[in-house]
Amino acid sequence: MEGLIEKLDLYLVKKAPALPKNVKDIIVSVAPWLEVIGAIFTLPAIFALFGFNAMMYGTPYGGYVAAGTGYGFSIASLFLIAGLVLMILAIPGLFKRSMVGWNYVFYSVLLNAIYSLITMQLFGLIIGSLLSLYLLFQVKGYYK
Repeated sequence: MEGLIEKLDLYLVKKAPALPKNVKDIIVSVAPWLEVIGAIFTLPAIFALFGFNAMMYGTPYGGYVAAGTGYGFSIASLFLIAGLVLMILAIPGLFKRSMVGWNYVFYSVLLNAIYSLITMQLFGLIIGSLLSLYLLFQVKGYYK
């Protein structure tokens, strides 16, 4: 993993144009809150995955139908759960500006890239992953 980080550091920091310092400061100060918001918005999807959306229906029959269709796991479900775990693990480290938090975000970006590759979402793979990695490596020096 260190070899990959060194290679990405070479191309995304040393050879790529650097972001202005004030932009990096903003990214570092907002990143933990974006992770909190992302985790909060992911929770309803996790609840729906386990059939808890059945409780939201007003009639017993609607709840029964929704509960009967609820437990379908897929590869997307596993990636969703793993991504949420990485988000939650990253939050304390991002607030403390520790390298552990940065690493969890890095693993989350890699996980998202793998999911995009498996599902053949090439736009998300190329643009989303490259942009996320670029921003992540631009602020890496802020984390110790």
